[in-house]
Amino acid sequence: MFSKACEYGIRATLYIAHQSQNGMRSNLGEIARAVNSPEAFTAKIMQKLSKNEIVASRKGPSGGFFIDPSSKTKLIAIVQAIDGDLIYNGCGLGLQECSESLPCPLHDQFIAIRGDLKKMLEHTEIMSLAGKLESNKTFLKL
Repeated sequence: MFSKACEYGIRATLYIAHQSQNGMRSNLGEIARAVNSPEAFTAKIMQKLSKNEIVASRKGPSGGFFIDPSSKTKLIAIVQAIDGDLIYNGCGLGLQECSESLPCPLHDQFIAIRGDLKKMLEHTEIMSLAGKLESNKTFLKL
């Protein structure tokens, strides 16, 4: 449903948020390893996340990527920064001409699913998901 870049972006942001809750900053290599993403690809994703102020970064010996632990940023911000809004408006089968008047076979079912997905993304805070990583009941990679 999400692009590979968006999946990595969500996982990277959750990793950074979890590290930030513990007062730590993460460098690019750590992030790439933590989310099992190629480092060059992760760098491009981190640029988008930084540009959209989802994550912050500092240079130097005590630098790295971080998120303010009091952040109320929602998952939808990551999706918008990386994938835009196509997931909420596009066809479930990827067709160019899908609409009410010319629907694909999934059209009616997909409208409800993408509406529910958007609501979930709009209401889910990054830091609350990062808190679940602390309990070791959730994970970002096997």
